[in-house]
Amino acid sequence: MRRRKRSSNVLAIVLAGGEGKRLMPLTADRAKPAVPFGGIYRLIDFALSNVVNSGYLKVVVLTQYKSHSLDRHISRTWRMSHLLGNYVTPIPAQQRMGKQWYMGSADAIYQSLNTLDDERPDYVVVVGADHVYRMDFSQMVQQHIETQAGITVAAIRQPISLADQFGVIEVDPADERKIGRWREKPKDAPGLPSSPNEVLASMGNYVFDADVLRDIVVADAENEASAHDMGGDIVPHFVDRGEGWVYDFAYNEIPGVTDRDRAYWRDVGTIDSYYEANMDLIAIHPIFNLYNYEWPIYTSQVGNHPPAKFVHNETGRLGEAINSAVASGAVISGARVEGSVVSPLVRVNSYAQVHDSVLLEAARIGRKAVVEKAILDKNVVLEDGAEVGVDHARDLERGFHVSDDGVVVVPKNTIVRA
Repeated sequence: MRRRKRSSNVLAIVLAGGEGKRLMPLTADRAKPAVPFGGIYRLIDFALSNVVNSGYLKVVVLTQYKSHSLDRHISRTWRMSHLLGNYVTPIPAQQRMGKQWYMGSADAIYQSLNTLDDERPDYVVVVGADHVYRMDFSQMVQQHIETQAGITVAAIRQPISLADQFGVIEVDPADERKIGRWREKPKDAPGLPSSPNEVLASMGNYVFDADVLRDIVVADAENEASAHDMGGDIVPHFVDRGEGWVYDFAYNEIPGVTDRDRAYWRDVGTIDSYYEANMDLIAIHPIFNLYNYEWPIYTSQVGNHPPAKFVHNETGRLGEAINSAVASGAVISGARVEGSVVSPLVRVNSYAQVHDSVLLEAARIGRKAVVEKAILDKNVVLEDGAEVGVDHARDLERGFHVSDDGVVVVPKNTIVRA
């Protein structure tokens, strides 16, 4: 039996190579983990903040698609002290193992095994880069050590009615920490023994012993029948051998958490889920609380922006933002913003109305323009009197994306005429 180390060297690998097709057009010009979120963040900031808040300061980020803005954000924001051996390093696909790009998440690790050779960790935490949540991975690593698992998979409780939307973990009745069966989007999943109306859905986060991870990705690379995917190939391998264990996110303790945002997790894989996650930030008592200073979400705002400004105090021309988050450099000039997330350098001009929307960096809203339940990407300009989200038929005619839930997305750099 392998002897486990409790005081151990942990390497974190962040999988950030996803193409993000379902988030189009927000991913037309950027990788999914680089998509702006919550006014000042990028999606990857949540995964990286969780890793470093867990005490793991040796981090590699595996990138691939349209990674320029992602690599730039990481290099500008996530600077560690190399003097102390700490780092956050983006690693693009390098074709180290042959003339092909990453063929899946497991293949991405296989093609980057030199990072394990360089660091020689005891354990490896593997996390996705495009979810919104807070998690202390050290608690998951501790369970991994105690159970002597081959793989530990993080999972979140979901209503049994949603089981067909997730990779579902059916637990061993004798020990709910052990995976009895792994199923992709089942329509007949049983509930948990201790909670019959819930199932455990994979969060896409894993813990391995470093030598075990190396062995399995090498073996997987040699298997021509494999899709080289962590969830589809690697996890079932360990489950079949009786070495798969699950870490229930419900037991993860985060300092400063509120009852309202405890165990919050959002997969922002679609336009509607991305929009809803932004809306979760702005209630009086937010569903996800960005103001938890005991477990901060780190980022860096590029540019020396002045404070947000609200101007004009006249009848019918009052600069105001209600139930909204407004970033630095934004100017609300005689306009009304309600239930919205406003990013840096946005300007909303007199008599304009913005409701239930997400405005990304440097969007410009002209006089008497109207924005309803929309996402405006970077540098979008609405000319005076223009409307978005008011008439979906017209929005579609202009080539804008309209989601199933009626969220209109205007692509980057678009000029919207009245």
